[in-house]
Amino acid sequence: MVKIGVIGVGKWGKNHLRVLNEIDCELIGISDADLSKKELSEKFNIMFFSDYHNLLKEVDCVTVAAPTNLHFNIVRECLESGKHVLVEKPIADTSEKAKQLVEIADKNDLILSVGYIYRFNNSIKRLKEIMNEIGKIQYITCRYIHSTKPPRTDSGAIINLSIHPIDILNFITSTKPVKVFAKKSNILSKKLEDSAVITLDYNDFFATIEVSCTHPEKKRDMWIIAENEKLYIDYFCQKITRFPIKVSYEKVEKKDSFEENIIANEPLKDELKYFIEVVRTNKKNKISNIQNIGREEYYTTRICELSVESAENGQEKKIP
Repeated sequence: MVKIGVIGVGKWGKNHLRVLNEIDCELIGISDADLSKKELSEKFNIMFFSDYHNLLKEVDCVTVAAPTNLHFNIVRECLESGKHVLVEKPIADTSEKAKQLVEIADKNDLILSVGYIYRFNNSIKRLKEIMNEIGKIQYITCRYIHSTKPPRTDSGAIINLSIHPIDILNFITSTKPVKVFAKKSNILSKKLEDSAVITLDYNDFFATIEVSCTHPEKKRDMWIIAENEKLYIDYFCQKITRFPIKVSYEKVEKKDSFEENIIANEPLKDELKYFIEVVRTNKKNKISNIQNIGREEYYTTRICELSVESAENGQEKKIP
């Protein structure tokens, strides 16, 4: 049985802990600099380590849910210790650091997965399956907005929020944008943006992403406007509504809309089950096919970086 530990048991790390306790693995322990978190180890009858280096001696793999600014050093040391890693997004605070971690993982034949939870969301999985049915994409609009909790202070809205819809777009379209242009708002802080609109140019179509941590609604949704159908996807509620509409200057062909039959799942549980299974089988020749392999993170982080640069200087940026 795979031996696993959790590094960082704040709000989201506690979810890792709960889920790992429910699935088929051997949950060894947790590590956190906050000594009060030892209560969690007692609750789950596992070991507690204030120093994660000591946890690494006991496990085959770890999940990392520490603050973003700590990801690089923690993940690097985990990989250098020969441990497989699932790290919460973003993998690091710069794309160069992300690239370094991917190279270390590849060099040591280790699995480095990133916590892009929506790749395991049943609505997004179904969306990817039907993308070839809707015709040529014309444009996409996405929202990732809320004000349900105070904004994070380790990164702005672009890095913290847009990274999810950007990864979803990469996942469902199987392509990457070539240019990006962004505008941002710094109402709450001069250092960190709280809202932004990002436009991604895919040559054949464009996608816009609205992110905000000051919006009164909590929405995780998108519209895909395509040649044969228009799709509305609420991936927070795991729903897809399909609108069979074809528009031309001569006529509009329209059929009744309908909802996809989607059984909602707990994406985090499926994500961690998948990680455990990949670690257990550890088939090196299949690592490149892992759904949330770390090398995808480099592109996503780089797009976010260029979005921030674009918003700061008002110029469109080419994406290499």
